[in-house]
Amino acid sequence: MIFVAGLPFSTQHPGNDIVVSLLEHPFLVASSNSFKATPVKKVSHSERADEAKSAYAKHVYVFQREYATVDPKLVKFVGTDEVTTCVGVAIRNRESGMISVAHMDTPRIVEFGLTQMLSLLVDPDNDAALDVHLIGGFNDESDKEASRIGSYEKRGGYSLPLILKILEVLLSSARKFHLQTFCVLGHNTTRDSDGNANPIMNGFTVETSGGAVIPASFDRSSRCPDELVRRIRVSVSSLDPQWKGKLLETYDTQNDKFQIAPCSWSRKWQDYALSVQQHSDLEVLHKCSTSPFAEGPDFVENERRVFNYLLKFPDWRETFPMNKARIFERNSDGGWIRCN
Repeated sequence: MIFVAGLPFSTQHPGNDIVVSLLEHPFLVASSNSFKATPVKKVSHSERADEAKSAYAKHVYVFQREYATVDPKLVKFVGTDEVTTCVGVAIRNRESGMISVAHMDTPRIVEFGLTQMLSLLVDPDNDAALDVHLIGGFNDESDKEASRIGSYEKRGGYSLPLILKILEVLLSSARKFHLQTFCVLGHNTTRDSDGNANPIMNGFTVETSGGAVIPASFDRSSRCPDELVRRIRVSVSSLDPQWKGKLLETYDTQNDKFQIAPCSWSRKWQDYALSVQQHSDLEVLHKCSTSPFAEGPDFVENERRVFNYLLKFPDWRETFPMNKARIFERNSDGGWIRCN
């Protein structure tokens, strides 16, 4: 069940009309405008002074297709970025202050993914109110009229089906979801000088002290720990049966540790990586992205880093020996150290 401005949201409108009604709701229009007017918080570990590293040490970063539930007693903020056609979902329990953030990229992981997010967020017998923020996704549907770029097609229409699925699951739930931010689609779309649609905002953090949601961007040093291996899981998890329809497990809430759950890949990924590495940067961009005109400047570099790793380690068991998680603990200087 969805509430907006304290009132139950009517479900009389089917399909896309639900999205239109929410986009036009005065409360959500105001909250989106307020969110977009807030200065972007730039998170960087490497450039922070020692005094500030203690604050950095209390943040949790979520990659695409990952989720993390955090305890406000242990973590200062939790967030994600690199959101283009994906949607960042933040849910906060008003009573406990516990927060779960996910970076959802496809409708097929929404239903079970929301169950994963709620598993540590709410007690089955407690009907606590839950604040929800949906940020990301833009009006990419016009890109369905494919335009040729080299030998590749620019595809589109990823954001709307994902948002519809999220709303469908929230509406059908018996729990009370209070939609606080709906910065998606039209509220999150701008166009460049060539007329290509781009998201206005592609990242955010949630402050655990009071639940404030702030636009954010993270650099490589702050997307830790195990940044490259976690990127690889994003690429290969879609073909790993154990992660079918699920968000990737990443963080140990009770112990404030990262537990990068194992993900397997076949040696066919080595062949694929070798093939893609032969392409130009422009071809990699259009082959590997659902939104080639909206990606950050380091997108191709990160893709090539992933493919280089798969070429070097074609056997996933070298990365996850004995099919065990990679575990990281915080250290005194605000970084992470692997402990297994």
